[in-house]
Formats: sequence, structure tokens, C-alpha cells
Amino acid sequence: MEKVYIGKVVNTHGIKGEFRIKSDFELKSRVFLIGKNVFIDNAFYKIASYRVHKGYDMITVEGLNDINQVLSFKNKSVFVERESLELKDNEYLIEDYIGCDVVLNCETVGKVVNYSGGINPLLEVKGDKHFFIPLKAMFIVRFDKGMKVLVVDDSARGLML
Repeated sequence: MEKVYIGKVVNTHGIKGEFRIKSDFELKSRVFLIGKNVFIDNAFYKIASYRVHKGYDMITVEGLNDINQVLSFKNKSVFVERESLELKDNEYLIEDYIGCDVVLNCETVGKVVNYSGGINPLLEVKGDKHFFIPLKAMFIVRFDKGMKVLVVDDSARGLML
């Protein structure tokens, strides 16, 4: 079972056991669903309710319905099983790019070492030069997850520092 990080419990909300989750996960619509399982603190929990409140993803889970039951979850990471995302062959998670060789004009220019998610995700590349590549179709020519190779367009050359 491969777990995928989707966010962090930053606090509780109210007295009925609601979690306040900070998440910039790109496939929230496949994760935050009633009946979906999430993994928190070495156990699976089934989502009983979901809503967005002030930019946070708010969930309650089955079996935990009191603030005293959920206070210990503060600052815990939240995961889902990768298989539950039901990714198609041409769909990837931003974390799939970590460790990939970045190729520009048949030359390896670095390796993806990190990313920042959000509205405009960026891949951090380190090699002879350190630069960031926006995860946009205009910069990405091809991604081979199996070979761990990311081929970028010549326009990415302007992003190198």
C-alpha cells in the first residue's frame, strides 16, 4: 500500500470533532468525499462530512464526534491510499516528478528535487544550475514516470539562473 500525503491537521473546529486540514493537494475532489478513507496517526478513518471553511478543508470522521477525541490529532499528517485516487495512465501526482532527470535538447540539465504545490505548482530542479519549472504544458514536452525522465521545452532555458 502506497500512501500519498494530502495535508496536515492544523487544528480542530467546534466541539463535534471536526478537523481543520491545510491542504494544497491537487486532486481534492477525489479525496475529500464522504465515505472515503483517510489515514491519520497510523489508522484509517472514514470521512463522515466535508466542507471548505476559510480556505481549510474541514472533515469529520466516523467514530470520532467529540472535540476531546480529536485534540490529539493536531499537527498530524493526513494520507490516502494511492490506489483510491484511481489515476488514469496519463495522470500524475506532483510528487511523481521528484527524482526525475530533466532533459532539455537531449541533454540532462538537472534532477527534480522538490516542488511547491498550490494554484501554480513549481518543480525545483538542481544541476549545474538551480531553477524552477512551472508545471504547465508550455514547458513540459513529455514525462516518462517509469524511466523517471522529464523532457522540457526549449522555453525552459530562460528559467535557468
